Amino acid sequence: MSERPPARRTLSILASLRFRDFRLLWIGLLISNLGTWMQFTAMGYYVAQLAVTPHRAALYLGILGASRALPVLLLSPIAGVVADMVPRRRVLMLANGAMALAALALALLASFHSLSLLWLAIISVGNSAAQSFDSPTRQSWVPMLVDRAYVGNAIGLNSVAFNAPAVIGPAIAGILIVWVGVAGSFYVNAFATLAVVVAVAMMAPSPPSQRRHESMLTSIRFGVAFLVRHKILRWIVGSFVLTAIFVRPYSQLIPAYIVNTLHGGAQQLGWAVAAVGIGGFGGALLTAHFAQFERRSMLWLVSALGMSAGVLVLGTVWSIPLAIPVLFAIGVGTLAYLGACNTMIQVLAPDQVRGRAISVYTMIAMGVVPGGSLVVGAVASIVGLHIAFAMAGGICIVAILAVWIFVPIVRSI
Repeated sequence: MSERPPARRTLSILASLRFRDFRLLWIGLLISNLGTWMQFTAMGYYVAQLAVTPHRAALYLGILGASRALPVLLLSPIAGVVADMVPRRRVLMLANGAMALAALALALLASFHSLSLLWLAIISVGNSAAQSFDSPTRQSWVPMLVDRAYVGNAIGLNSVAFNAPAVIGPAIAGILIVWVGVAGSFYVNAFATLAVVVAVAMMAPSPPSQRRHESMLTSIRFGVAFLVRHKILRWIVGSFVLTAIFVRPYSQLIPAYIVNTLHGGAQQLGWAVAAVGIGGFGGALLTAHFAQFERRSMLWLVSALGMSAGVLVLGTVWSIPLAIPVLFAIGVGTLAYLGACNTMIQVLAPDQVRGRAISVYTMIAMGVVPGGSLVVGAVASIVGLHIAFAMAGGICIVAILAVWIFVPIVRSI
């Protein structure tokens, strides 16, 4: 589908912020995600400290990732139907309220020195369950908040809202861990998450996209069938699954890589995660700019190869100063790739099925990636993280090139 913007319209990276409701949601996400990045860094450091040894740390982080994956895999199909059939504002307020409570539970347990791997896994299950409803609802709402010509730009800015806080969030978390322990980051996240609730409360209500009443199973089957039968999206989604299993779990395993393999501390971990976030910020800006044009498939190819090659190179690096720029490059590729996949789904899916299509994207991004971290973590517990990263990157480079060469219709997007 061609989405050529009007010739005389001036294309700007910040173009979508002219729309009031999108601007409110974007600001709320910006604040909320500062806490998210702080909590992500603090949890990774805490688990790495619990594990002690490098191989056990990779396995522990894989187990934690699997606990995040299960509710997303089970609930995302239902969440996609909810996103299409229930007022989105109501869903987002409930989901973000639940995530704030999960962060508060982590903070209280850490404050009383009662935070075990079991509690981390249990709370992660609850948090992921809420996220599985938040993501497809929020992302399928974005195209309705801006004019259609700005959809790609808005999706890119959505990614910016997630990654801009990564510039400072992990570094702040590293400082807080040294000063007050991991609980400080959890408390910040509990309050920051409420920013989305406030923003959504100020937005105009959105009616459901799907008004036809049908069974939950029929609705889920229709959404999946749409993606499987679509001559372009089935290849985009298939490659998305593969990278989610092999390449993207690197982000879940960074704490084990920095703390246990390269022998860094909390501040070094903070800078490593920040490097990924800063790179992701750049990748999101690339999406916000280039997704406004035709040939989005080129952004998809270059970003996928860059992400995969970066993980392969990470498997050859043995010092933190060298790892930081590689992680930055991986961050650029990862977010540009996510943005390219998201934009293709949003643009090619009609309004009445968009929530369900995005729920599959969410299920892969949030459910398969943590599950993939268990796979890569288990392999790393046997052969080490370096070899595991190199193998994962190489597999995905071959797969992406195969799709590009042997499925020419993908190149036409």
